[in-house]
Amino acid sequence: MHIRKGDQVIVIAGNDKGKTGEVTLAMPQKNRVVIEGVNLRWKHRKPTQQSPQGERVQVEASIHASNVMHLDPSSGKGVRRRVAKES
Repeated sequence: MHIRKGDQVIVIAGNDKGKTGEVTLAMPQKNRVVIEGVNLRWKHRKPTQQSPQGERVQVEASIHASNVMHLDPSSGKGVRRRVAKES
Protein backbone atom coordinates (compact mmCIF):
# COMPACT_ATOMS: atom_id res chain seq x y z
CA MET A 1 0.00 0.00 0.00
CA HIS A 2 1.36 3.44 -0.90
CA ILE A 3 0.00 5.28 2.16
CA ARG A 4 1.39 4.92 5.69
CA LYS A 5 0.48 6.22 9.13
CA GLY A 6 1.57 9.83 9.58
CA ASP A 7 1.45 10.77 5.87
CA GLN A 8 -0.25 14.00 4.82
CA VAL A 9 -2.82 13.15 2.15
CA ILE A 10 -5.56 14.74 0.04
CA VAL A 11 -8.83 13.00 -0.82
CA ILE A 12 -9.30 12.74 -4.61
CA ALA A 13 -12.71 11.01 -4.77
CA GLY A 14 -15.92 10.72 -2.79
CA ASN A 15 -17.99 13.06 -0.63
CA ASP A 16 -14.91 14.55 1.05
CA LYS A 17 -13.06 15.28 -2.19
CA GLY A 18 -10.47 18.02 -1.73
CA LYS A 19 -10.10 17.65 2.04
CA THR A 20 -6.65 17.09 3.51
CA GLY A 21 -5.44 15.48 6.71
CA GLU A 22 -3.00 13.15 8.39
CA VAL A 23 -3.37 9.38 8.24
CA THR A 24 -4.09 8.12 11.77
CA LEU A 25 -4.56 4.43 10.93
CA ALA A 26 -3.53 2.31 7.94
CA MET A 27 -5.05 -1.11 7.30
CA PRO A 28 -2.95 -2.75 4.56
CA GLN A 29 -4.91 -6.02 4.68
CA LYS A 30 -8.14 -4.21 3.73
CA ASN A 31 -6.38 -1.48 1.68
CA ARG A 32 -8.10 1.24 3.74
CA VAL A 33 -6.95 4.26 5.76
CA VAL A 34 -8.45 6.51 8.44
CA ILE A 35 -7.74 10.22 7.97
CA GLU A 36 -8.06 12.85 10.68
CA GLY A 37 -11.19 14.98 10.14
CA VAL A 38 -12.30 13.17 6.97
CA ASN A 39 -15.28 10.84 6.37
CA LEU A 40 -17.03 11.63 9.67
CA ARG A 41 -19.97 9.44 10.65
CA TRP A 42 -22.38 9.61 13.59
CA LYS A 43 -22.12 6.80 16.14
CA HIS A 44 -25.06 6.29 18.50
CA ARG A 45 -23.98 5.09 21.94
CA LYS A 46 -26.23 3.29 24.39
CA PRO A 47 -26.95 4.82 27.79
CA THR A 48 -24.38 4.02 30.47
CA GLN A 49 -23.85 5.11 34.06
CA GLN A 50 -21.49 7.86 32.90
CA SER A 51 -23.99 9.14 30.30
CA PRO A 52 -27.53 8.04 31.27
CA GLN A 53 -29.07 9.75 28.23
CA GLY A 54 -26.85 8.00 25.72
CA GLU A 55 -25.01 10.07 23.16
CA ARG A 56 -24.18 10.72 19.53
CA VAL A 57 -20.51 11.08 18.69
CA GLN A 58 -18.77 11.68 15.40
CA VAL A 59 -16.12 9.13 14.46
CA GLU A 60 -13.76 8.99 11.50
CA ALA A 61 -14.62 6.09 9.22
CA SER A 62 -12.11 4.43 6.92
CA ILE A 63 -11.71 5.32 3.26
CA HIS A 64 -10.21 3.21 0.48
CA ALA A 65 -6.53 3.90 -0.14
CA SER A 66 -7.12 4.40 -3.87
CA ASN A 67 -9.16 7.54 -3.09
CA VAL A 68 -6.24 9.43 -1.53
CA MET A 69 -2.92 10.85 -2.76
CA HIS A 70 0.16 12.15 -0.99
CA LEU A 71 0.01 15.91 -0.41
CA ASP A 72 2.76 18.18 -1.72
CA PRO A 73 3.24 20.79 1.06
CA SER A 74 4.59 23.48 -1.29
CA SER A 75 1.82 23.39 -3.91
CA GLY A 76 -1.02 21.89 -1.85
CA LYS A 77 -1.81 19.39 -4.60
CA GLY A 78 -1.69 15.61 -4.78
CA VAL A 79 1.49 13.99 -6.03
CA ARG A 80 2.50 10.47 -6.98
CA ARG A 81 5.44 9.03 -5.13
CA ARG A 82 7.61 6.37 -6.66
CA VAL A 83 9.09 3.58 -4.59
CA ALA A 84 12.89 3.90 -4.63
CA LYS A 85 14.59 0.80 -6.01
CA GLU A 86 17.21 -0.72 -3.74
CA SER A 87 20.43 -1.60 -5.50
